[in-house]
Amino acid sequence: MNYINFYNNLIKLTTNKYLYKSHINQDTFNDRLIIFHFHFAFFLKNFKNQKNEKKLQEIYDFSFRQLELSIREIGYGDQSINKKMKDYINVFHAIVSDIHFWNDLDIDKKKVILSKYLVNFINIDELLVYFDNYSEDLSKKTLNSYLKCVINQ
Repeated sequence: MNYINFYNNLIKLTTNKYLYKSHINQDTFNDRLIIFHFHFAFFLKNFKNQKNEKKLQEIYDFSFRQLELSIREIGYGDQSINKKMKDYINVFHAIVSDIHFWNDLDIDKKKVILSKYLVNFINIDELLVYFDNYSEDLSKKTLNSYLKCVINQ
């Protein structure tokens, strides 16, 4: 199954200008990648179960292949691609681990998590509300409906 629609939805969410209004400087590829990682991590957290395991692994593999293609388009050489991908995957897994109990965390702990990764953002409170709403929105949908929908901003 092709997951390009899903991937494009994550990109749309990641490039939402609202997310960058509290950014200190001009946003960078790295900042957008972290926002992408948060969206993807919340997605996986929400839909993770035995029934979805195979499909989520396919989505994970597809998304990181797409990410690798994006890095190549930026102009990184073959030698640095592997290192960059390893770094990006490690950061992603750290985010997944940090948000595992997101719904049980108090506001201050959530802010600490967001601040840890989003160091170029000054208004973490707005991002906290955004990701809380995103997580809640995900919980109202099924995996298949989310994969087939097109997000309008």
